Amino acid sequence: MNVYTHPKTAARDARALREAARGSDGEGSVQVHLDPSLEIEGAKVFAIYGKGGIGKSTTSSNLSVAFSKLGKRVLQIGCDPKHDSTFTLTKSLIPTVIDILEEVDFHPEELRAEDFVFEGYNGVQCVEAGGPPAGTGCGGYVVGQTVKLLKEHRLLEDTDVVIFDVLGDVVCGGFASPLQHAERALIVAANDFDSIFAMNRIVAAIKAKSKNYDVRLGGVIANRSRETDQIDRFNAAIGLERLAHVPDSDTVRISRLKKCTLFEMDDTPEVRAIQEEYLRLAQHLWNGSDELDASPMKDRDIFEFLGFE
Repeated sequence: MNVYTHPKTAARDARALREAARGSDGEGSVQVHLDPSLEIEGAKVFAIYGKGGIGKSTTSSNLSVAFSKLGKRVLQIGCDPKHDSTFTLTKSLIPTVIDILEEVDFHPEELRAEDFVFEGYNGVQCVEAGGPPAGTGCGGYVVGQTVKLLKEHRLLEDTDVVIFDVLGDVVCGGFASPLQHAERALIVAANDFDSIFAMNRIVAAIKAKSKNYDVRLGGVIANRSRETDQIDRFNAAIGLERLAHVPDSDTVRISRLKKCTLFEMDDTPEVRAIQEEYLRLAQHLWNGSDELDASPMKDRDIFEFLGFE
């Protein structure tokens, strides 16, 4: 079995595995439990999940800006080793927490806040957790270290909203770890089989975590789709709710190429409509969305359920 080779990290991983045996997050699950001292208090915390490539980073960044436009102090945490969650906010690929820690030989006391927190568009604070090299470690460790650093530097005390942008549709313990901090988990999905199939598995992971943590399903953000009929049919079947619909738009693709958010694009009716949808979603989430008790389908059942007859 491959392990992360840095000796300090290996020791921490070993401790984490020992901790995993103390409890479970669902049938057959052994997961690292949250250190109570790392709880995020005071801020509303959202974790954004969805199939890889579905537009989670675009959704997260524009939602962050929408919250900031409502006057909220926002922190976005990218949880992907590609560290590209926040580039439309900062106009660059910022250093990751794991890279910065490596530079100081994993002595976090040597770090300053400005070493790993960068200000993006409209004051959104940006952090990229990063991750160990592919196949060598657990992303949960990196998320935990990121939250620990933010707390040590008292950066969460001045934050109203925290958004975790989480890697793809991975539902292992490591990349489910943001659920230990979140109040609501939101799922980004398109109106197609693959993203709805992935959403069903993410629902199962969130439901498992909710047995031991405060996280609850908040709903679905339909993205990159002209219609939402299949998403809506699936939601009705398992107990989910669509919170927003961002249609398939070339404007979104262009905004990524321009390395900017949709709130910085030229003012057109199409852009304005998408901005208003994000602002409406942010206000809804800030007011307090209902917790949803969805019941995921078995893989074979969802295979039969989706599609046209």
